[in-house]
Amino acid sequence: MKKELVIDAIREFPPDFELESLFEKLIFMEKVEKGLIELEQGKTVPHNKVKEIVSKW
Repeated sequence: MKKELVIDAIREFPPDFELESLFEKLIFMEKVEKGLIELEQGKTVPHNKVKEIVSKW
């Protein structure tokens, strides 16, 4: 994650906030970023394949 994104996230918070809220937001942002990278790299599972896998549960 780039420092600029962290700084932007902090700026979105009010003057007083729970540190845990910031951590949750940063973790969420990191997961979305990783997911988008995996999508670009073709490391995803098609929807119909997911439905097939889940139906076996």
